[in-house]
Amino acid sequence: MSDMKWMDVNGVSLRYELSGNASAGTPAVVLIHELGGCLDSWDETLPAFQQHFRVLRYDQRGFGQSEKVSGTLKLSDMVADIAALLDALALSQPVHVVGSALGAGIAAAFAARHRLRMARLVVQSLVTRSNPATRPHMIARAAEVEKTGMRAQAQASLDRSYPEALRVGSANRARFETYRARWIGNDPHSFAAINRMLLEMEVDAELAEINCPTLSIGCDHDVMRPPAMVEELTKLIPSARYANADSGHFMHAQTPELFAKMVVPFLREA
Repeated sequence: MSDMKWMDVNGVSLRYELSGNASAGTPAVVLIHELGGCLDSWDETLPAFQQHFRVLRYDQRGFGQSEKVSGTLKLSDMVADIAALLDALALSQPVHVVGSALGAGIAAAFAARHRLRMARLVVQSLVTRSNPATRPHMIARAAEVEKTGMRAQAQASLDRSYPEALRVGSANRARFETYRARWIGNDPHSFAAINRMLLEMEVDAELAEINCPTLSIGCDHDVMRPPAMVEELTKLIPSARYANADSGHFMHAQTPELFAKMVVPFLREA
């Protein structure tokens, strides 16, 4: 059963879906999407989670069909949105939290700040702060996207985050085209706002506060967060294991079958 609705929590209207297996005693799974994504980013990997877990996915504030924003988002609000959704949905038991790319950074911050609410954590291509080498580009991109919209930025942005190697073959090409069209549909002001949030993020120091079993995944085709960078961050998380994947920055959307194959068994260990 699926339950897709909107809810006004923590001062923002969020679209969410609660679905899957509601077996008693099984932790729910919270899925946190990437920068520029939405809950639909999880479409192809979702059935594997639904088979075993109750699954909560949602559009972050500013994205998908959630309330749009402008200016600069705050990481504290993004983290508080998750806690508010869990409270409103009466999901009071510890949950598994799964995040991709910037969504992994938000997931890690939630795990560090809400340790009693955590069962297990999965972070893929963990983003905890901006790369100093790309900060000037990010500042310029935030300003430019507000002027010219998303379409003008699509090729340059997706060439970095969705490499050609992951578009080969008819199925992969169709998957990419769907992703591209959805990405272009983002609200430019909200997209700029979350880019500015990333410029201010600094989660590294909080990683040591995470006290739940954690799986951290680095991806071979991820030029934005190369595996070596992700592996080093993994060492800062107690009880974390590192795994390498033949995928990219948005693994859950680019290679959903592989993502599910690596993540679901880890969560079921609980």
